Amino acid sequence: MECMAPPEKSSSPPTKRPFEEIVAASWKTVAPFWPLEDFVAVNPLLGVEELPFEEAFAQSRAHFQKKTCPQELQAANRATIKWLQAYFYEGQAAFPMPGRQKGLYQSWRALAPYDAQIHQGKKERISLLSNLPCDPESALTLALSRLRIEEKDRSLFLSLLLGSLPGWAGYVKYQALFSKRAGTHLLLEYMALRASLVDLLFPDAQSLLTRYRDALQRAQQERNPLEEMQQREQEYRSNLLSRLQTNALPKKSPIAQFVFCIDTRSEPFRRALESTGAYETFGFAGFFGIPLELYDPITDKTYASCPPLLEAKHRVEKVYCSAQKAGPKRSVGTYFRLMKQIYRSVKYTFVTPFSLVEFLGFFAGTWTALRTWAPKQSSSLENLFSEALGKPKDYRVDAHSIPLQEQCIYAENMLRMIGLTDNFAPQVFLSAHGSETQNNPHASSLDCGACGGHHGDGNAKLLAQICNDPAVRSYLKRASIVIPENTCFFAAKHNTTTDEMLLYSDASSDLSKVRADLEKAQKRALLLRKKNSPSGGLLPGSAKRRATNWAEVRPEWGLARNAAFVVGPRRLTEGINLEGRCFLHSYEPEKDPSGAYLRTILTAPMVVAHWISAQYLFSTLDPTAFGAGSKVTQNIVGKIGVMQGNASDLMTGLSLQSLYEGDRTPHHVPQRLLTVVYGKRSFIDTIVKEESAVRNLFKNGWVDLVCIEPQLGSSYSLQRDLTWLLQDK
Repeated sequence: MECMAPPEKSSSPPTKRPFEEIVAASWKTVAPFWPLEDFVAVNPLLGVEELPFEEAFAQSRAHFQKKTCPQELQAANRATIKWLQAYFYEGQAAFPMPGRQKGLYQSWRALAPYDAQIHQGKKERISLLSNLPCDPESALTLALSRLRIEEKDRSLFLSLLLGSLPGWAGYVKYQALFSKRAGTHLLLEYMALRASLVDLLFPDAQSLLTRYRDALQRAQQERNPLEEMQQREQEYRSNLLSRLQTNALPKKSPIAQFVFCIDTRSEPFRRALESTGAYETFGFAGFFGIPLELYDPITDKTYASCPPLLEAKHRVEKVYCSAQKAGPKRSVGTYFRLMKQIYRSVKYTFVTPFSLVEFLGFFAGTWTALRTWAPKQSSSLENLFSEALGKPKDYRVDAHSIPLQEQCIYAENMLRMIGLTDNFAPQVFLSAHGSETQNNPHASSLDCGACGGHHGDGNAKLLAQICNDPAVRSYLKRASIVIPENTCFFAAKHNTTTDEMLLYSDASSDLSKVRADLEKAQKRALLLRKKNSPSGGLLPGSAKRRATNWAEVRPEWGLARNAAFVVGPRRLTEGINLEGRCFLHSYEPEKDPSGAYLRTILTAPMVVAHWISAQYLFSTLDPTAFGAGSKVTQNIVGKIGVMQGNASDLMTGLSLQSLYEGDRTPHHVPQRLLTVVYGKRSFIDTIVKEESAVRNLFKNGWVDLVCIEPQLGSSYSLQRDLTWLLQDK
């Protein structure tokens, strides 16, 4: 039955609360969930950061940490999951859902009457499914009316429906607000589908309101884990502040300078590198300040290489050497995609998978055995095959698509923000980072969060090219940043699994001394990591084996045990063993007269660090409600995320093995992020006053802030009433 156009709405002012406002309010409690391909850390309680931490956590217990669930709601959940899997298939299904181009609600509405698992042959249900309203708003209104949900309770009731499948709801929110493939209308469409199924399968859903209020009352009476965390946080803060060095150290003449990502895994390597010679290191967000979108012609995919808080502004294509030689019509990417299409067409049809298994069984079995018992050798063999097939290993990017004025701004902002405006070394390396792991659904969670869950070498290569451009250097010289003619910028990449450093340079550059010292730094960094790792010896050989072993559940610990975000010059932390627990962002307060750079740091990198900290915190406290459970029982669904079993909610957090040494012994220390700023309190006061998102974090106890006044050397703690308290030394 075709839908007729809805009647025009009356121009008279509404007398009731706008329906759109009710729906929008219900979605606030759900945090967006990025798919596995672009997995980035998010605070699972992001929607309630306007509340004090204690109150928000109590609400989360009632919303997300349910111990029991009515069977009728479970049936509605299974039906919802089934249809969402069919709709959000991400190219994995052989046959896409019919009518998918019409949107979630319309495609489901057309097929729902044929779903016998839902209507079970009951005439009343068949009639209801066959006569669903044409538009999702009317369908949602009808469902709420049939469920007898009063208007004052509708926003809460809808949030409870979202909270009963927070993973799938979070993915819908990501698609609606952060993906370019959908719009905000998807939020209403999902809500209409969800409420209609609940109306059909759980007529007594009104009882969820009572259940929630009872659960909230119990949660408020239970002991809050904040009480236990506060003691750990206070001990850590006192220990860290007592070791920070506020005295100015004499400037050295570095043989080379490295700009690393602020990632906690960079901290031990920076210390190891500095111990090998006169190297100076800095910390800056790993996307290097360029909101970039990279297109890969091999995979024919485009991804944003910038933080999720930013929208990619510049589209740049990867240029592979072999693709240049092959020509535009017959590039390696063309053959790669053709082979992939043939394999997929054989694998996903009804009959051919059986013959495919028979044909490839011997080779697949041999390869499986090799990867299991000799992972390093199989990795080397795979690289040889790739080279023989002409698959490129490296690529370059071209900055000419970015206007020169913007290139100049990106270079100046990065250099000024980290305080690198003079005393340039002959070689400056912009070091991106990425992880190396096999058979890991959450591999992107170990990559650069500032690059949207990807390797950041594209951004590093782009900014190195920009900083070497004579026109950019002329602009910087007029801005009082004089880069010597003999100074050259290089891109690099830090492999966080093996602590190897890959330097991108041409044959004319003599980097032998740096490469030799980087190999020494690798061995020292792995030894430093060994002291903090319960998994035993980490030497270059064993680290490489972890990276190539497809059965390794802990290729690396990622950002586990993260605890603090330190904003200040390197002399504040140089030589101190921070145990890989600190995000280190370089900042020179005397080179920030207006506080503009400090504002950028606190409103962007610090917020991302808080998201990471919160995800590790809550995934550790409850690996089922906020984490991803055990890897042993995970199943990948539609290339979107993982489920426990075959029909659970999407698991939005980190796996148990990324947080725990065993089933019950946590490796991560659950505590809130401590931010230490070496800068002016007056600047922080202004930022807190004008930036509501930052103010909520400090005022409501989500993030603890300590300011070290540069001139006085005294430490002040920002209280939750936004006043300062002098710290005892």
